[in-house]
Amino acid sequence: MKSKNTLCLWYNGTALEAATFYAMTFPDSKVNAVHLAPGDYPSGKQGDVLTVDFTVLGIPCIGLNGGPIFPHTEAFSFQVATDDQAETDRYWNAIGGNGGQESACGWCKDKWGLSWQISPRVLTDAVTHPDPAVAKRAFDAMMTMKKIDIAAIEAAVAAG
Repeated sequence: MKSKNTLCLWYNGTALEAATFYAMTFPDSKVNAVHLAPGDYPSGKQGDVLTVDFTVLGIPCIGLNGGPIFPHTEAFSFQVATDDQAETDRYWNAIGGNGGQESACGWCKDKWGLSWQISPRVLTDAVTHPDPAVAKRAFDAMMTMKKIDIAAIEAAVAAG
């Protein structure tokens, strides 16, 4: 059964390339279908890839090759919860190593401009800790990082 809610992500002709990368990088991800344009449209011609149905970490998505008019911004991001440093490193390095760029506090962008938060569960638990002093130490440690260092977050939590 098709999902009632699907994320539509706008690409400038690279929806299939992006969907294929996500499918190779993340578990529970795949390219489900590729749909060609039945006629010419503002950013393409009949027979070009118009949309790609894909799944990222179990979330149904449609990649629309709509052209350059609406680029991705940080206002939308995928937040990926990781269980350990190896998983954090794997996703971070896959995105950055495929033409992406690092940002701060566990954020990075893929080569298509889509933002990702690679967020270890340890970090989420620490910055939402019921003791405000613990949460602040973890938050302050995170603010100094690009890729999240789980050992440094755990040290900040234990420093009290």
